[in-house]
Amino acid sequence: MATVETQTALPPSYIPKEEPPPEKKGGWKSVLYTVLVVILVVAGWYLYRSNTAKKEKAAQALAARAANRPVPVQALAVQQRTVPIYLTGLGNVTAYNTVTVRSRVDGQLMSVPVREGDEVKQGQLLALIDPRPFQAQLDKDIGQLAKDKASLVNAQAEAARYKALYDQGVVSREQMDLQVSNAGNFEGAVQSDQAAIENDRVQLAYTRIGSPISGRIGLRLVDPGNIVHAADTTGMLVVTQLQPIAVLFTLPEDQLSRVMKLMNRPGGLAADAYDRTDTQKIATGKLLTVDNQIDTTTGTAKLKAVFANQDESLFPNQFVNVRLVLEMRPNAIVAPAAALQHGTNGDFMFVVQPDNTVRIQLVKVDLTEGSNLIIGSGLKGGDLVVVDGAEKLKDKAKVEVHAATPNARGNSGLNQLAPNQDQSGKDLSSNSRGQNPSSSNGPGVYPSSTPPVNGATQQRDNSRAHPQPAGSPK
Repeated sequence: MATVETQTALPPSYIPKEEPPPEKKGGWKSVLYTVLVVILVVAGWYLYRSNTAKKEKAAQALAARAANRPVPVQALAVQQRTVPIYLTGLGNVTAYNTVTVRSRVDGQLMSVPVREGDEVKQGQLLALIDPRPFQAQLDKDIGQLAKDKASLVNAQAEAARYKALYDQGVVSREQMDLQVSNAGNFEGAVQSDQAAIENDRVQLAYTRIGSPISGRIGLRLVDPGNIVHAADTTGMLVVTQLQPIAVLFTLPEDQLSRVMKLMNRPGGLAADAYDRTDTQKIATGKLLTVDNQIDTTTGTAKLKAVFANQDESLFPNQFVNVRLVLEMRPNAIVAPAAALQHGTNGDFMFVVQPDNTVRIQLVKVDLTEGSNLIIGSGLKGGDLVVVDGAEKLKDKAKVEVHAATPNARGNSGLNQLAPNQDQSGKDLSSNSRGQNPSSSNGPGVYPSSTPPVNGATQQRDNSRAHPQPAGSPK
């Protein structure tokens, strides 16, 4: 079926009108907005740049002020003095003699005429045991001796008469021999009585117990009134000799040959006893002897030193550090170990100059002993070296010197100093800087090559790790 399209006929005079294009609204506003945005961006960038520049200038000024600000440090003066070279060992104080007083007879303890802690002399009465049983036994044996002596006299007379009768042929030889034998028996009885009397006197003497040595009485172990026996193992009193007193200490076997060579020289080897911290000297004595064998389990040998101990500063079983002095090194340059720094070119120290700046000074360490070093080269007596604050320093840096405290990084081995002063208090910032401090004998050193073995105080290695300070030599 065909579809018929119908069209509406338009009049011939109809002409379609063209509509005008739509007008653009707000064109000048867009341009204005764009200009304002650009202006704001430029202004923000300018302000940002200005603030950044100001901050950079402030930071540079602050850095410049910080660079010119002196670094606070602590310093100590290098000393030139006589220093002992020694070996160090761990030791214990032991009484020179120790005696446990025991009874040698059985009986009642009557009195103890000494007090605990008293100083006693050799032979002084310490205890008294009831002597009456022993005195009675002595008197009995004396009476028996008198009886036997009388019988002996009679027997000897009978023997003499029978001998005369035998010579005359009146009695037989057997009768004479019997009388002679009786006389001999009484002679033996008299000798036995005399021995019994001597034993009784010894037993009676044992009732008075005297001190076998001079020393100090310890705590009483038995009170008066108790029955004591010769078989008792606890004893009644303990007497210890404290003057002189001994110290037993150990050294590695590798050091024995050196000690044996030096101990026989005139005067022997001096031994100094220090406290547990190895900082306070307690007493000075001499090496007495070396044990006759080495302990294979520890590789050490025992040595015995004797101290006069007049002030009783040493006490039995006290722990001490013993320094066995091998030699005295005069005019040694001694510096605090805390001042030592390490760099690729070797060991160095920061030395304070007169203008309160520091310079890097390479040094050679000969010997070391914990808080002190003996310097072979690089320093002289009177130089101020930095012991604390070196991690902030570099060469030619300005410093503000403060006196070193005793516990500043282990600087107790040297005396404290005020800024720019030597040991005598003189100013080191002028010509007095080169002067040597007073040469007082202080703590010594021992060879740094000595190995720390079982009882010897471990020495600090010169190559111990340190933080690398700024400006250290490369």
